[in-house]
Amino acid sequence: MWIIPEEVLLANALWVSERANPYFILQRRKGHGRGGGFTGLLVGTLDVVLDSSARVAPYRILHQTGESQIFWNIACGSSRKEITEHWEWLETNLLQTLSIFDNDDDITTFVKGKIQGIIAEENKSGKAQEDEDPGKFREAELKMRKLFGMPEEEKLVNYYPCSYWKGRVPRQGWIYLSVNHLCFYSFLLGKEVSLVVQWTDVTQLDKNATLVFPESIRVSTRDTEHFFSMFLNINETFKLMEQLANIAMRQLLDNESFAADRSLPKPCKTLKNVSALKRDLDARAKNERYRALFRLTQDERLDGHTDCTLWTPFAKMHVVGQMFVSNNYICFASREEDLCQLIIPLREVTIVEKADSSSVLPSPLSISTKNKMTFLFANLKDRDFLVQRISDFLQRTPDRPCGLNIQSENPSPCTPPSLPSSPPVLGLGEMPQNQHYSPSLPTAKKGLLQIYQQDVPEELGPKVTREKMKEESWNIHFFEFGRGVCMYRTSKTRELVLNGIPESLRGELWLLFSGAQNEMATHPDYYASLVEQAMGKCTLATEEIERDLHRSMPEHHAFQNEMGIAALRRVLTAYAYRNPNIGYCQAMNIVTSVLLLYCTEEEAFWLLVALCERMLPDYYNTRVVGALVDQGVFEELTRECLPLLYEHMQDLGVISTISLSWFLTLFLSVMPFDSAVLLVDCFFYEGIKVIFQVALAVLHANMDQLLSCSDEGEAMTILGRYLDNVVNKQTVSPPIPHLHALLTSGNNPPPEIDVFELIKASYEKFGSLRADVIEQMRFKQRLKVIQSLEDTAKRSVVRAIMTESAFTIEELEGLFVLFKAKHIMSCYWGASSTAAERHDPSLPYLEQYRIDCGQFVQLFSALAPWSCGLHTNTLSSRLFRLLDQNKDTLINFKEFVTGLSGMYHGDMTEKLKLLYKLHLPPALCPEEAESALEATQFFTDDDTLQGEELKEAGDTSAAGDTDEKKEEKPKDYKYYLRMWAKEKEPKKESIKDLPRMNQEQFIEMCKTLYNMFSEDPMEQELYHGIATVASLLLCIGEVGKKFTNNGSKKTEAQLPSAVDALQPEREDSSGEGGSGQSLVSKALAEAQLETPPPTAAGSDEEAKDDTSVSSYSVVSTGSLQCEDIADDTVLIGCMSGDAVDRRQGSAPDADWSITFEQVLASFLTETSLVDYFEKKHDIQSKITACKSLRAVERQTSTSSDHDFSLNTH
Repeated sequence: MWIIPEEVLLANALWVSERANPYFILQRRKGHGRGGGFTGLLVGTLDVVLDSSARVAPYRILHQTGESQIFWNIACGSSRKEITEHWEWLETNLLQTLSIFDNDDDITTFVKGKIQGIIAEENKSGKAQEDEDPGKFREAELKMRKLFGMPEEEKLVNYYPCSYWKGRVPRQGWIYLSVNHLCFYSFLLGKEVSLVVQWTDVTQLDKNATLVFPESIRVSTRDTEHFFSMFLNINETFKLMEQLANIAMRQLLDNESFAADRSLPKPCKTLKNVSALKRDLDARAKNERYRALFRLTQDERLDGHTDCTLWTPFAKMHVVGQMFVSNNYICFASREEDLCQLIIPLREVTIVEKADSSSVLPSPLSISTKNKMTFLFANLKDRDFLVQRISDFLQRTPDRPCGLNIQSENPSPCTPPSLPSSPPVLGLGEMPQNQHYSPSLPTAKKGLLQIYQQDVPEELGPKVTREKMKEESWNIHFFEFGRGVCMYRTSKTRELVLNGIPESLRGELWLLFSGAQNEMATHPDYYASLVEQAMGKCTLATEEIERDLHRSMPEHHAFQNEMGIAALRRVLTAYAYRNPNIGYCQAMNIVTSVLLLYCTEEEAFWLLVALCERMLPDYYNTRVVGALVDQGVFEELTRECLPLLYEHMQDLGVISTISLSWFLTLFLSVMPFDSAVLLVDCFFYEGIKVIFQVALAVLHANMDQLLSCSDEGEAMTILGRYLDNVVNKQTVSPPIPHLHALLTSGNNPPPEIDVFELIKASYEKFGSLRADVIEQMRFKQRLKVIQSLEDTAKRSVVRAIMTESAFTIEELEGLFVLFKAKHIMSCYWGASSTAAERHDPSLPYLEQYRIDCGQFVQLFSALAPWSCGLHTNTLSSRLFRLLDQNKDTLINFKEFVTGLSGMYHGDMTEKLKLLYKLHLPPALCPEEAESALEATQFFTDDDTLQGEELKEAGDTSAAGDTDEKKEEKPKDYKYYLRMWAKEKEPKKESIKDLPRMNQEQFIEMCKTLYNMFSEDPMEQELYHGIATVASLLLCIGEVGKKFTNNGSKKTEAQLPSAVDALQPEREDSSGEGGSGQSLVSKALAEAQLETPPPTAAGSDEEAKDDTSVSSYSVVSTGSLQCEDIADDTVLIGCMSGDAVDRRQGSAPDADWSITFEQVLASFLTETSLVDYFEKKHDIQSKITACKSLRAVERQTSTSSDHDFSLNTH
């Protein structure tokens, strides 16, 4: 590539000149290409260790004039071909022109200008690409692909210099972090280390410092651990690793391949040597932090943030913090945590104006909202640009009373991240007749608690007074800090929440703190439309919902009647329809029933959306991954905060048992309702950290009793009774009996625990928990949980298939790992079908993952015991078609194992049967072999089918009255079960069921056998054996033909012209095989031409090949001439085994055929063939070889050629 000319002082240091003329010199780096010696080793080492441009470019062109000592580097290349093209261009276009100049300086100026002009022209055509991938980074990406055999689709994110520890010895090199792989390469004094780890294989990622390893990063997989250290910026590297591993875990969970989000913001300036992907990932991480901080929806994109101050009228002071601007919001967060937080939706903004600057208030900006609030920001660095950005976003925000915000470029903003599209939302004019939901329903106007509010007993008078005092406190807060989405959120807000939200304000504040209010405001009528579309549809989710409706808070009077049950049904069904990836999960009914007590149906729906999609991510999917992750985080927190108790509880195995229900239902299922709802108040304001704090406080309060426990049951009882007696003494609602408490109270109930005291204790003892620390711990646990689920899935598959396969458990597990890896690779690098078509989570684990023909061919070539040289691809394609019974061009793991099992563990009959079937339709496709027999079979099958239909019709008419009686009396379900069981019963295939094989198919089978034997140590004996068997079978076919045809004249008339053409040669032959034998001989000779050329192993193998040909000439050489191969060759299997050249003058005998029994009997006559097919093969070694194919360490005696033509995959 041409490069901007740069000065070079020492032209010959570490470089060798290969070509030269008066103006230019072409040089090669020492140690690259030919020769090298010790200097080559040294240079190769330096190129890997040092970050130099020569590291990836072993060739360069220098410009020099006259006696000048200064050289100019004008071009570099990674290969000789590339640099030669540049050299030839210079000689053709510049040499003659340069000879005209008199002054050396003018020549240099002209050359530099010309090169810069070429670069400018190239940049015009590919400016966008050049911006995104600067030259040096592009070179690193090319090197990564060459070193590790990666395709173009594999994108490099970033690369760093570091050391990889092999034992106690560090190997200095480069770590390449791509979207799907972690790769490392080192070349030190002849020692070459190459390592590739898929992110989907990573089980643990740690950053630590020990005495053995300095500050390092540990990457763990199921099999081994890798340590990397000596990073220039270890924190940046580790964060990027975390992101990429997290993306991989998401792929395993959702099976969605990673696609860069085009709406991610790009920096104005191109960062040198940083890829566009790296920038996009950084922006993605910032977006996620921004959305989590302010509880915003998944479609919100951060446009930018800047330091500023905010005037707080309640405190009469300027608070230092940061302003964040996104497509729908302006947000502010103080530098000091909990001092002040603010969210201003752009739909609420009326005026944005620049106020006059002063020394006291520099660069102020005033923002006014519809509810008459004004916010004053100051100390803004680039105020004009900020105002312009806000103005742009405001113009895209329609000013409507309802606050509707629909962007034309994003028609479905309500779509959860996992959904391709949301159900269409009908406009007001299109609303159908509301059959299931209407605004006039009581539950559409108020919460169930208001509807079923009973008169407060007189003895609750003091509690009512306290409740009114709470309401008054909140009203004062609203007056000082504002009400609604634009409210200032401060430490005072948190205090009020911890003291309990009054029941009359609970629904409003839950909506505000969770962010659900914003979604509801921007999607009017969405819920009503969704209910109408969802209700009445019968799915697995709706069946589960119906089953659980009456189990949702049955002790509460609001759910003891149809109104509450119907509202709960509508909300759950609407959400299952909105997000089918989650659908419905147990525990959602309990949480939703509590939401309905305090909110209208629509509000409860949007709160459920906020819970499932933002606040409790992945909690309610089919495998409750999120809850399992948080369970792991809780165990880790217990180990840190309560180490003694942790050790004891681990021995009892209690923590994992108790915590799942606590997290899934936010304590609602294990605590009295009035107490648990206070925890929900705190949860909506603080997030998941409150649940962790309270869970730790519960364990701490019962520590002494738990330490004295001797078994799991006793510990469960202690914790259950404790939680049953956590009471809310301030509630004004009538007491609701807690079913669990009634069952476990015993004779001596324990003392009551005030829920406010429990919350206070949790903040005092464990209030130091931070949301970002929890997120970090969640990442670590997510790796463990998802990999553990993958292991469970693998074990389930192995258990299911063990009885149907002869492979051992270890072999099946190894095969599943390879099969799954091949499926995942197709998601990474694309294939003929999408990942969604290949993966169906509703199927059993055994059938979830599927691969196409190309991937099967690769696995077959690596694992199959039958190696056929270049013919292997053809054979594997046939096996794929044989296994693909439903003809969807994909096979699952069960089918894959079935194909291999016969080859490895079948007896000779099974193996021959498989080989026989591989040369019949559908395995042998029409393009490979077409004969009259296939047509005959087609019509025969059709006749048979018609005969069966006629027979059935006859039976039906004969039955007559019986059928009428049967119609009158329908069959019971047992009859249909028996019929279904009979249909599902596997039909055992006997060798007599196999169809006959015609001559062309037989020739194909002989050719396959020849290729199979060509690499066997006993190939001479096997060639003699197959020649004898082929002759015998041809004779059998000829004899059988006389019985199937009417008279010998017909037989002679149908002899193929190929036999006539070969008549003279047949007279010279040994006379054993007849006409068909000549055809087979020719086909086998052609197969020999297809075998791979001899490798560079020396003359021994060539001699071996020569002897094999000569030994086989007993059958083939005497009857085969060169003209025959050129003009009359049966080309089957050539050109990748798919394209076949039709011959007009040569066709195999259409009436000739043999049966499988005849094939089997003939093979049994040859001991060498029997031994070959009875021989046992070890698949474990092939599995191990496949796994270690990418992670290799090579020792080279001389310098490596850094053109990197070597293939490391």
